Amino acid sequence: MKVAVVGVTGLVGTRMTEVLAERHFPVTEFIPVASERSIGKEVTFAGRQYKVVSADEAIARRPDLAIFSAGAGPSRELAPRFAAVGCRVVDNSSCWRQDPTKKLVVPEINAGVLTKDDYIIANPNCSTIQMLLPIAPLHRKWVIKRIVVSTYQSVTGSGIKGVRQLDAEREGKAWGEYPAYYNYPIDKNIIPHIDSFLENGYTKEEMKMVNETHKILGDDSIGVSPTTARVPVVGGHSESINLEFAKDFDISDIRDIWEHTPGVTLCDDPSKNIYPMPLYSLGKDDVFVGRLRRDPSVPYGINFWCVSDNIRKGAATNAVQIAEALLAKGLL
Repeated sequence: MKVAVVGVTGLVGTRMTEVLAERHFPVTEFIPVASERSIGKEVTFAGRQYKVVSADEAIARRPDLAIFSAGAGPSRELAPRFAAVGCRVVDNSSCWRQDPTKKLVVPEINAGVLTKDDYIIANPNCSTIQMLLPIAPLHRKWVIKRIVVSTYQSVTGSGIKGVRQLDAEREGKAWGEYPAYYNYPIDKNIIPHIDSFLENGYTKEEMKMVNETHKILGDDSIGVSPTTARVPVVGGHSESINLEFAKDFDISDIRDIWEHTPGVTLCDDPSKNIYPMPLYSLGKDDVFVGRLRRDPSVPYGINFWCVSDNIRKGAATNAVQIAEALLAKGLL
């Protein structure tokens, strides 16, 4: 199978390449693609070196699958061109997520929506993926009326520029002495601002969580109230999640569901100070949940803490899992 990774030299593109190899995806011809300035550079896949090529050259080689992490602009231009030569595209940008003609997929939740007609498939936002994986089975059983979520998102969510800013600050460089990605210093700080602000006072990142939740769960009636913030952590997003159900539940049933939900790890024993933390999610593909407790302010509510490696399950791994779902359905 001919597989292209578009945006192969970026943080997510690099991880996509690693995950393809780790999961033994059946690649017979690897085609690394990046912007013009990276053409000719070498990248490693499954122990071999490959030279980065242009999108035009990749399309001419007619890949079977292209996994994109190149941003919304390049995806808008290039994804239809790859699809036009019969290539299935899994896109990690925001470009196609709310397009009603494109599927938005977290494989453990809704891989069943994929059909032979789907040539461009959208990978959800990292924060949405990790939130929905543990709550989807709860919604099926008790019906979620409302979600209140606050995110604590690591600098890797901004790509290499966010990481470089944090590194520069931790090296002692003063504000203005280095190229800053954020509007303010990030070390020893929290910035309650991810992506641009909209007229309703929410950011694009926050509204992604609203709109993507409705699309993936197929239920526009769920109330979603998000606040997203950037924290000085290198890798791993955390979320504080409050759910209100339509009917009563037993906490032990929630624990049992999570213990049997693929991709979710229950990490919850306050008596031993065991709870999810981003440091210990790095390099792992599961979403870790803990601090589970009833919400005393509403009849049928819970609070819990949720952590995941945003570059893996939040991006690269989910994209490769979508490809695996296509393969399982005989669509690749």
